[in-house]
Amino acid sequence: MTEVASTPMTSAKAKFHELFPGIAVACIVAVTAQFLSEHYATPAMLLALLIGLALGFLGEEGRTVPGIAFAARSLLRLGVAFLGVRVSMALMAGLGWDVIILIVAGVVATILFGFAIIRLFGHKWRFALLTSGSVAICGASAAVAIAAILPRDERSEERLAFTVMGVTILSTVAMIAYPILSNYLEFNAQEAGLFLGGTIHDVAQVVGAGFSISETTGDTATLVKLIRVSMLAPVVLVAAVLIRRFGETPHDGQTPPLLPGFVLGFLALAALNSFGLLPQFAVDGLSQTSRWLLLIAIAAVGMKTNLKQVVSVGGAAIGLILVETLFIAAFILVGMKLVL
Repeated sequence: MTEVASTPMTSAKAKFHELFPGIAVACIVAVTAQFLSEHYATPAMLLALLIGLALGFLGEEGRTVPGIAFAARSLLRLGVAFLGVRVSMALMAGLGWDVIILIVAGVVATILFGFAIIRLFGHKWRFALLTSGSVAICGASAAVAIAAILPRDERSEERLAFTVMGVTILSTVAMIAYPILSNYLEFNAQEAGLFLGGTIHDVAQVVGAGFSISETTGDTATLVKLIRVSMLAPVVLVAAVLIRRFGETPHDGQTPPLLPGFVLGFLALAALNSFGLLPQFAVDGLSQTSRWLLLIAIAAVGMKTNLKQVVSVGGAAIGLILVETLFIAAFILVGMKLVL
């Protein structure tokens, strides 16, 4: 019998058939989460993760395993890369250098604070970087980028899922509570935008909180948040260099990349948008694509994660993320008194 030679076309077709069932399931979960989010005012990212956790058996055995693993890794990174189109240096510069310095200082201080208190909560430096970086920069998206440079071990997926869940829940609470606090402190529209954009973790919740007060507050909050988002690449680069220099040997023997390809993509798109080289329809399209890719990927992360192991991370980890959240809020509030 004559064997049919393998060609790039047949290999691609075989790969598609292998990955399709898992990716399709993750897409269905993402669409379901978005539908529920729109009807029950609950963050789609959190719903995707929770539904994914409930369907964890699909990530353990059967035809869906390869596609779920692909979505949880490759689609997640592509979503973070496309997030770069939201960054525009020209728009952010309009806020003033004093505001930019305050926000950058808040990011750095929160990460250093996480390292300073990590031993009090019974965890190690990996969890400190993962949680504090997520709180300081942009929630779940930052968690994904930071997880990519951390040396992997048997608990890597559980720590990532726990961090995504924790920062999303706290971001949702902040979206409700911080506008009330802003009114109580009698902030004007721009001050409220600075506070909301400088403290709430996820971009979607920043937008929701800001525009719940006024259009000016929403615009300011979004711009301030983008300063934090723009810190993603430099933080990942510095962390990767330090991990290579001082970190322990990875559990799987593989050295994390100095700067992952998806972070380079983030930087490239941010630069193109900052110089006005991307048409608005491309910015809008890639921004929406990023959002859907992240939603699909977080659903897949949930399906790849063992719920019992996530819960076993413990109450101390919840306390850690909460304290880091309170720290960045206090830092921004004190900084506003000094700067404004």
